[in-house]
Amino acid sequence: MQDGYGPVYDMLSKSQISLLTSLQHKKFRREHGLFMVEGSKSITEFIDSDYQVHTIYHTPGTAPKLLKLSQKINFQEISLNDLQKISALKNPADAIATVNIPQWAGLNHTTLKDKFSLVLDGVQDPGNMGTIIRTADWFGINNIICSEDTVDAYNPKVIQATMGSLARVNITYTNLAGLISAAKLPVFGTLLNGDNIYSTNFGTEGLLIMGNEGNGIRPDIQPLITKAITIPRIGQAESLNVAIATAICCSQLAAKSFK
Repeated sequence: MQDGYGPVYDMLSKSQISLLTSLQHKKFRREHGLFMVEGSKSITEFIDSDYQVHTIYHTPGTAPKLLKLSQKINFQEISLNDLQKISALKNPADAIATVNIPQWAGLNHTTLKDKFSLVLDGVQDPGNMGTIIRTADWFGINNIICSEDTVDAYNPKVIQATMGSLARVNITYTNLAGLISAAKLPVFGTLLNGDNIYSTNFGTEGLLIMGNEGNGIRPDIQPLITKAITIPRIGQAESLNVAIATAICCSQLAAKSFK
């Protein structure tokens, strides 16, 4: 909208700014049932997914890029100054969306069979989490099951690292021991004393457990593993980053399925 002196924007109220900035914290994301996605490209991924986009806050000229809508979405044009106030980034993108946190249907043997799902046991780093989600999307794995102490998938740093892939992956937080026991599927776990991943027969379904960055898979989960696997070390590195290890494991799952 314009008057004789230039563009006029909808000013965000103090309460709006307070609510939107609070979504950078897990407690308030859960309280409001919302998380934030930044950037037109990532927002478009969520528009085209099963997620429900609530509101898009955008700078002038951005909205036309986002009009490929499959649901009712609120649009609010705001100034770059207000966008900077609510952004979690040092250099904000051209738009920020609030998206409803989904309530995924419960997972069980029926929903998990005939496919591979990732299980994350205490992964803490947002960058690792985001990369794992993006890797799962690349290899067509659409279920990631997380222990309750795994980093929140709706953390802004995780969202940025997924580059929109979160829109295509179901994330579930649960008690791992209970779910793994009930799933009645082959359980592959990454352990130092496991069998060589490159000679492992993965079959066509199962759960692949990746452990915490420093401590690996916790002791009470290890007895539930039916096949321990390891990525053999050839060089001198002490360990592999969990996101890199996940990518190698997913690549092997895919390689076996193409044979």
